Parts: sequence; C-alpha cells; structure tokens
Amino acid sequence: MDDALIEQFSRDGYLKLEGAVPRQVAVECADLLWHRIGLSPENPAGWTEPVIRVDGMGGPAFEAAANAPALVDAFDSLVGPGRWVRRSAIGTFPLRFPHPTEPNDAGWHIESSYPSPDGSQYLTNYRSRSRALLLLFLFSEVTDQDAPTRIRVGSHQDVPKVIQPYGEAGASIFTFAAEVERASADRPVALATGSPGDVFVCHPFLVHAAQPHHGSTPRFMAQPGMERAVEADLGDDLLYPVDRVIKQALSTAGR
Repeated sequence: MDDALIEQFSRDGYLKLEGAVPRQVAVECADLLWHRIGLSPENPAGWTEPVIRVDGMGGPAFEAAANAPALVDAFDSLVGPGRWVRRSAIGTFPLRFPHPTEPNDAGWHIESSYPSPDGSQYLTNYRSRSRALLLLFLFSEVTDQDAPTRIRVGSHQDVPKVIQPYGEAGASIFTFAAEVERASADRPVALATGSPGDVFVCHPFLVHAAQPHHGSTPRFMAQPGMERAVEADLGDDLLYPVDRVIKQALSTAGR
C-alpha cells in the first residue's frame, strides 16, 4: 500500500484490489460453494431462487482467501498492525442467480457491527465500534449485468454525522437508514465488478446496495466484516486511515 492508494481509499471509501486472492483459490472457493448449495453451474434448471444465502464457509481455501498477503498488507495499512482480527472463515455469501423475481433487498445501507445489550438486534455507532472494514470478495466473473454491488463513492464521509447523535450506544442501521440514504444521495455510483480473486476493501461506513440479477451467470461473492482487535479512540492524534476519515467527518459536522 502506497500513499496514493491510501489517499484514494480515504477519498472514495474503497479500494479494488485486483487479483488479491490467487485465481485458483477463488475458483476452489466457488466450487465449494456450489457443492454446499447442492447446485451446478452446468444446470441452470436448478437455479430456481433469485438469492441463496450461505452464512459462512471455513476450510483451507477460505482461510487462504481471507488472509492473502495483499489483503494483510491493506489491513495493516488502513486499520493498523495488530488492530484487526485474522479470519479463519468467510461469510456471509449472497449468491445471486438470473431470475424474473426481484428480491426486496436492494436498499441503500451500511452494515451493522455489534449486538445490543439484550441481543435482540445489531447496532452501529459513530466510531464504528467493533467493525474496521467491509470486504467484498468476488468468486465469479461479475459484469455490470450480474448484480454487482452498487457503491456510493465517497459516502463514508456522509455517515458519521448521521450516526453521531446516537452517541456511544449507537442504533440499529434501520433507525437511520432513510437519513443515510438522503445524506449520500448526490454521490456518484460505482459497481463492484471484476474477476474471481478481486476484492473490494471498503470503509465500514461506505453506503452500498444490492440489485437484481439481469445477466445470465450466477454471481458468487462474500461480504464479511473485518473485526477490530483494538477499539478506536478518535481523540488520538495518530490514527490509521479508517479512523482518520471518521474523525475528519465528525469535525466538519461540528463535533
């Protein structure tokens, strides 16, 4: 990771790391997912659902993908050495198939981070407690017709001021979903397209959305979070890029 890439991440809220996972590892992961769901890429007649969700997958291939050297370098540069938790598995997987039915899951949002005290819901707070990054792993070819994740470029700068009024306790992403969508509405949209092994390393506050599949090839990808090993103190003078952006966004909001 050089200064130009870090500046790009800070500005746009994500980096596309092409070939971050060796292609043969990504292909093996896809084969394991096909086996897990009991379907075949050669038999479209079995693709009867628009989305199949797999909670998580472990094993050598997925552990190798999660800890590919290019990703470890990015995590250290953006979150900080020793400040993130190594993954031994990957999840979740929203596997999307060509289908006339459009699933009702395409709203603009950010990801939640930690359970509420009573465990009834998941919350997020203004400093992104618990979550350091969002990762989008591509395990298939994804064109603009294959339901790529939509990304609002730079939207991570809009989110901290929306969440800040909820304080340290935070709130459910559904509580402020409409406000997050409005705050980021003017941002340009990019598509998470690419090839098996490409990974989008995203700021935890990047606003994104799914979309229906209008192509012909199933889209296999994963969207795990990167857990923090050390919580951020936004009062520190020396912060890594993920938290530096949050601090700057809050300062411009008058915090």
